[in-house]
Parts: sequence; structure tokens; C-alpha cells
Amino acid sequence: MSNSSSINRRSFLSGAALLGAGLVSRAGAAGLPEAPVQASAATAPPLVPPNGRPYNPVVTLNGWSLPWRMKDNVKEFHLVAEPVVREIAPGMLANLWGYNGQSPGPTIEVVEGDRVRIFVTNKLPEHTSVHWHGQILPNGMDGVSGVTQPAIKPGKTFVYEFVAKHAGTFMYHPHADEMAQIAMGMMGLWITHPRDIRQHAVDRDFAFLLAAYDVEPGSYTPKVNTMLDFNLWTFNSRAFPAIDPMPVRQGDRVRIRAGNLTMTNHPLHMHGHTFEVTGTDGGWVRPSARWPEVTTDLAVGQMRAIEFVADNPGDWSFHCHKSHHTMNAMGHDVPTLIGVDHRGVAEKINRLVPGYMVMGDKGGAMGGMQMPIPENTLPMMTGKGQFGDIEMGGMFTLLKVRKDQARGDYSDPGPYKHPQGTVAYEWTGEVPPAPSAPGMAPLAPAAGQPLQLKRGGHGH
Repeated sequence: MSNSSSINRRSFLSGAALLGAGLVSRAGAAGLPEAPVQASAATAPPLVPPNGRPYNPVVTLNGWSLPWRMKDNVKEFHLVAEPVVREIAPGMLANLWGYNGQSPGPTIEVVEGDRVRIFVTNKLPEHTSVHWHGQILPNGMDGVSGVTQPAIKPGKTFVYEFVAKHAGTFMYHPHADEMAQIAMGMMGLWITHPRDIRQHAVDRDFAFLLAAYDVEPGSYTPKVNTMLDFNLWTFNSRAFPAIDPMPVRQGDRVRIRAGNLTMTNHPLHMHGHTFEVTGTDGGWVRPSARWPEVTTDLAVGQMRAIEFVADNPGDWSFHCHKSHHTMNAMGHDVPTLIGVDHRGVAEKINRLVPGYMVMGDKGGAMGGMQMPIPENTLPMMTGKGQFGDIEMGGMFTLLKVRKDQARGDYSDPGPYKHPQGTVAYEWTGEVPPAPSAPGMAPLAPAAGQPLQLKRGGHGH
């Protein structure tokens, strides 16, 4: 984030007073808990609880957890809904809306049975509310403006208070002008940990939200009326190669929690391991109802928690299996030109448009292509690996399993060092003939013989 962006954001935020509204009086507003702000897009270390019931904290990919204060045995949090500048990846910033300096907002972590009080201050240019997705709570705390409460007007502060009744993976988001506000990045994770710290315990617990944005190349602000043609697909409002990896120790039991607030489903796929779906936003899945998978489909508005033992060392891809969702700044009207000879045309166009490049005549690979792009625009497929271009973007990261990764160490261990003889390599000898099933004709005619076409079926 540039200094000017930071100064502009700070000056805007300081202009909105914490005025009492709803359940917060002017006297009560003076005693609000602190509203910490986080501008960094790095993954913060897990928040070890300083007070209250103990729990095993999560690690929010490219995010952080919100501190609280204890007051009369109640956990008090302060969320500030506000415009933010989010670095989608180095070289691209986006003007989003979020909470406490980031989109998504900070993860809220509590323990089953905690009484929770959340102050929400609105520093947006329009009204808002907060819906606590998946929580079982009093109707008046559900956060649906016009139905369960008046909307929170700009400059006002509301308070939500309820008991976190059941453990699981949840999220929060507006239920006021939500088409625009969610499209602008307003969302956050809510984790309710089990009362018994030993229940559902894992060694590493990662969490993130899926979000999609339509930001035209060269611009900074998403188009909020887009229904399908998004061009940025993100984990926690970050696009690969700027999504941090998930480093784990070989043998760790690992949990990955994900929530979907995009306009479509996402089949999340992991390489090198099998996993089980162990939780949804409805709670934990009993062991007898689980089955092994390598891909789980995450529908709109759903949460999933998957678990596995990281017993296979290496750098393993974890990504959405919709191929367009592992690309950035994607154009939707690019024709398919595979097999079209561009040589003469490209030469003529280059006289008029120096730097013109042929795209797609041999396929869609873009590794190594140095095409000029507008300012504040990400390449479609990028990222470098130890063997060359990765040619991925969007919803993609790496699970890095290492034998020597220390417990509690979330730093990137670098590229995996493959044991000798375990990497695919080019074959330079004679290629053996392709086998065919017994009784089947050869797949290709002998050298010099024409291919005979046999007609049949449909009256031929």
C-alpha cells in the first residue's frame, strides 16, 4: 500500500465519529473496546488467547485474528466497516470495503459457550449490518437490516450480543445492500472452538474465504453488478502467486477451513493426499458419515473443514479445479485460434501496433510471454517454480510438507528438495511402440499408406 493511500484512508476514517445508535448510548460509545487495524497482507501468526478459555488457534491465510477484551466475563470485539485498500498481489491494489483495515476482515475466534459482544461501527458511505452466518442466536441479533434490526447508518455504532452455542466454522457478512457490499469484499471468518481443547484437535489449522472480483484491467474498484464474468479469483482477497503457502510438518494432522462468498461453486482439490470433510457451517460431521476425497465442492454460502495427515513430503498444489479460476485478469471474449496461421497477419499488425503478440495459435500457454499490460493489472498466469513457469493464478497455493519443519513454524521452507530419481525427466532413447488391445487394428497406418476411412451408422 502506498503512503498516500494509507494517509487518505486514515484521514477518511478519522472523519467518522463514533456516534451512539441502536443499543449503544453516547456514554457507552466512549467505553468501546479498541478496534485494531491491520494493513499488511502477510499471514499473521496464530493468536494465542491471553485470557478466557484456552483453545487451539487457527492460521488465517494472508490474514489475522481480531484481539478482544474481557469485561464482566464477556468477550468484547470491535469491528469497523470501512473502505480499505487491499493488495491483491504485488503490482495490483484494489479499492475494497472491509473491516479493520482489511478485506476480508479479521477472523473472530471464540470458545463454545462464550458470551460475545461485538461493537460494529459503520464508516462506509452507506448503511450496513452484520449477519453472523451459521450462528444459532436470538432473532434480533441475526443482522438482517429491515427484518431483525434497523440498518447501521454511516457514523453509527451498533452492538450485537449472544452466546456462541456450538463449535464450528462460520463467517460474517452484511445483510444490507449485500450485492454491492459483498462484491466489494465485506466478509470475515468466525471460528467457534470446542469447549474441550482436546476435541477435534489438530496440529495445524488453516482458514480462508473464497472471493471473486470484477476489476477491469487498469482500474482499481470492482464492478459490483457483475453476476458471472469475474476476472479475479482469490483466497482471502489474494491471488496466486501472492497467496501464502501452507507449510506443515510431515506427520501433522492438518485442517483446512474454507468458506465461499462468490457467485459460483468451487471444487477445491488437493494433490498428494486424501482427506475427509469433517465440518460444515452446520457443525462437525460425525466420523461414521465421512469418506475419503481429493476434491470437495464448495457451494455458494457454504463452509467446509477438511482434515488429513500430511504424510507425503513435497510441494503439493491446492486449488479450485475450475481452470478459469486459476487465472488472473482473464478476458472472456478471446477467440480460440489454435491452428490458425498468424504469421502474415501478425507482421502487418506489428507495423501499426509495435509489440503486438500472437496469442493462442498453439494453445493457451502464457509462460514466458512478456505482453505489455495496463497499470495495476496482474498477468493472467504467473508464478515461478524451481523448474520454470507455474502458469497458475487466482485460487491456487501450495501445501508444503517437510520432515524438518519445526512445530509452530509457519515460515516458507522454500522449494522441495526431491530425492534422487524421483523427478520426471525427458526420455532421449528410442520411443517404444504404443500397445494396442488384442484384435484391434493399429492406431496409425504403416508408413506411406493412406488412412482408410470406414463409414458406418446413421444410414451410411
